[in-house]
This record gives sequence, structure tokens and C-alpha cells, in this order.
Amino acid sequence: MFNLIQHGGFIIIPIWICGLISLGLFLDRWFHLHRAQIKQEDFLNGIFTLMNRGNRAEAVTICNETPGPVAHLVRTALLHADESIEKLEKVIYKAGLEEIPRLEKNLSGIYILAQILPLLGLLGTLVGLLEIFIVMESLAPLTHIGNLSAGIWKSLLSSILAISLSLPSLVGYHFLLGRVEKITSNMEYACNEVTRFLKYEWDQESLSND
Repeated sequence: MFNLIQHGGFIIIPIWICGLISLGLFLDRWFHLHRAQIKQEDFLNGIFTLMNRGNRAEAVTICNETPGPVAHLVRTALLHADESIEKLEKVIYKAGLEEIPRLEKNLSGIYILAQILPLLGLLGTLVGLLEIFIVMESLAPLTHIGNLSAGIWKSLLSSILAISLSLPSLVGYHFLLGRVEKITSNMEYACNEVTRFLKYEWDQESLSND
């Protein structure tokens, strides 16, 4: 790395820093989103079974022990199951809106870094070319073509490194964005299912038990 900095110039350091920060943000978000994904069909069926058996407290406990926004939304619905369906839908909707920023946390940071990296690389290249032209002017007409070519490839190092780090950052951003969209879709499905259950199946079961 020292040789890379020596040849590519000072701009290599912020390029590496941005790349490492992007990697750290990606790993953090990937771990969080990975934990947030659950087998929602099995989860919902288990919750509905407990509710029909009258074990709402146990169902809420399972929601508390299950990571991810789907479990949080179902827990919110269970805690407000005795309220009117209109109020229940509002409570679930509000809880869902609160979960979205948590899912998207730091995604914009990865995207911004992916955009900044090529600009840093371009800046390094331009500074390197500027230094070459200054040397050419000072040594003219004795400038050797070999010196020029060596200076040019060194000035291009920053751009090559920056693009090499920017591409995976951009791919990682879209990968995580796809995960967020999938989890959001699961949240919407879970909200519809738990609302339908509490509105129709659970109420009917409660009435029959009475």
C-alpha cells in the first residue's frame, strides 16, 4: 500500500478510507437485513394458532424474541387486537413507517461513497497530469518520452483504484436495496394477513367461544 501511495499520490489515502468505510457500512447493513428476514409464513401460522388457543401473551412473547420488522408489526397488532379495525390499521401503518428508516439506515451513505470515489480518482489523475505538465515546462525541450509515460501511468493509478472500489460499493448498495424492498414487501403481506386474521378469524373464534 505504501508503494501505491508513493506512486499514486496523497489522494490514494482518502480513496482507501472511503472504500473501507463503504465496506464497513455494507457489512453492517447486510448483517442487520439478514437477521430481519424470517420465514414469515411459519411465523404467522404459529402466531395465529396461539391466538386461536387464547394464548395472546405467549404470541406476544414470541414476537418479542423474533428479530426483524415483521415480528415487530405483528406484535403491535396483537397488543391492539381489541381495538376497532380502523384504529388497528392506523397503528400498524404507523409502526410500519417507523420501521422503514431503520431498514434504510446508512444505505444512502454507501451510495454517496460510491459516487464520491470516482471523483476522488479523477482529482488524483488531474493533479498527477498537472504535475507532469509542470515538469515538462521546466525541462523543455529536454523532456524524455519515457519520463512522460511513467508520469502518466502513475497519475492514472488513483482513477483505477477509485473505480475498482466504487463498482463493488454501487453493486452492494443495489443488493442491499433489493433486500430492503423484499423485507418491505414481507411487512406489507404480514400487515394484511394479521389484520385479516384479527378482523375475521380471531373475532369469529372469540364469539364462538363465548
